[in-house]
Amino acid sequence: MSDRDPLHPRDALFDPGEPVAAPLPVCDHYAGVEERMRKALALQAERGPVFDVTLDNEDGAPAGAEVEQAQLIAELLASADNRFGRVGVRLLPVEHPRFADVLATILGAAARPAYLMLPKPAGLADVQHAAAAVDAGGGASIPLHALVETHGALREVQAIAAHPRIESLSFGLMDFVSAHRGAIPLEAMSVKGQFEHPLVVRAKLEIAAACHAHGKVPSHCVVTEFKHAAALQAAATRAAREFGYTRMWSIHPAQLQPILDAFAPTTAEVDQAIEVLLAAQAAHWAPIRHRDTLHDRASYRYFWHVLERAHRTSGSSGEQLPAEVRAAFFGG
Repeated sequence: MSDRDPLHPRDALFDPGEPVAAPLPVCDHYAGVEERMRKALALQAERGPVFDVTLDNEDGAPAGAEVEQAQLIAELLASADNRFGRVGVRLLPVEHPRFADVLATILGAAARPAYLMLPKPAGLADVQHAAAAVDAGGGASIPLHALVETHGALREVQAIAAHPRIESLSFGLMDFVSAHRGAIPLEAMSVKGQFEHPLVVRAKLEIAAACHAHGKVPSHCVVTEFKHAAALQAAATRAAREFGYTRMWSIHPAQLQPILDAFAPTTAEVDQAIEVLLAAQAAHWAPIRHRDTLHDRASYRYFWHVLERAHRTSGSSGEQLPAEVRAAFFGG
């Protein structure tokens, strides 16, 4: 074995120019009513940054009081419960007459949001317009997330995912179904139907594919049946295991744990990833034989993503990574 230290997986396994998705928490929890926003922040302060909180200034907020809502959100961003800096804000659509006022209020808050969600872009031009407004207002350092929920946004999803200011794309299920003017039945908004209707399935797959192609985070849509824990767990598992999503929306505190659990790798997956990566690191990332199976850098990259996912979801059901693995790969 050489005297030099083995390279860290991030340096050894990935090309310098390869797009890498931001290590966002796997759950994005939305709240727009003051009581629920405060409860969400308190819950995050208690449990840690295993989920993001998005304070809603659009569909989840009172209509006609957009600037007042933005002022409340600015106050909450600066509150003591925003302990980890993982609180984002959903803005108004860029064509809304109060968009500029709301944006100025949020950018003028004492604490910056972790990201800004752009709802209902009609296509790339709306994303570009919104990004230019955010940057001109002094928010160039704030990542942008966008909802794909219109025909135009889905048509240009590859270009939107490629935009350098975009960090994550979410699927807006309910607006997308409504945009078909009754041609897609209401059942397609349900926990079961959204995984079966061909037009909805197509949209989900195109969004996930675009995000992975450009190193962005695909965020799965809501499940509105928030009291059906088993159905939510099944939906979150399908989103993560079959549709390639690495993040999912929550709209009720009861949804947090099922989402965190569904997006966490299993103990067996984590154990295998640790074994393979430690053996590969010891071999300076040359090919190895592990349990009578050949592994090289192609599979090492897969196992590294498993460990990253375990690290992001730790705290959901107990720490999954041994202390020595956290120290070696994640700095503690």
